[in-house]
Amino acid sequence: MTVADFIADQRTSHHVPHAVSCRALEVSQSWFYKWLGRAPTARDERRADLALAVREVFDRSGGTYGSPRVHVELRERGWRVSKNTIAKIMAELGLAGRVKRRRRSLTRQGKRPVAPDLVRRTFTAPAPDVAWCGDMTEIVTDEGKLYLATWE
Repeated sequence: MTVADFIADQRTSHHVPHAVSCRALEVSQSWFYKWLGRAPTARDERRADLALAVREVFDRSGGTYGSPRVHVELRERGWRVSKNTIAKIMAELGLAGRVKRRRRSLTRQGKRPVAPDLVRRTFTAPAPDVAWCGDMTEIVTDEGKLYLATWE
């Protein structure tokens, strides 16, 4: 968002007159009105085209590509643009690639010793109330993590 966009937004969102916003931001009102009426520059048009291309590559990847991979795709298409510019455009558009999740195994030896296997991987009990087992699972949702615990 540019300074002029901000000034115009203050008028519509918060009923702040342009004169007050211009005075507070130390810009002249004539500059503001000149900026409002101007046609988009070549740089503005290129930036808009680049934003469309970034959105297209991101959507075609199924929302998985981050800025480095989007950058590679655009370079292959002939765009001359830096990784930082792609990252900034993606941030402005609210796009973020998916992070690769490390898989964890609880049955392999790691830094800590593995819990003793008291049932020797035999999950059938000879009688009721002889062997108990339980499990805990983490479920990632849009609102945060949920934990599901069961036992039998």
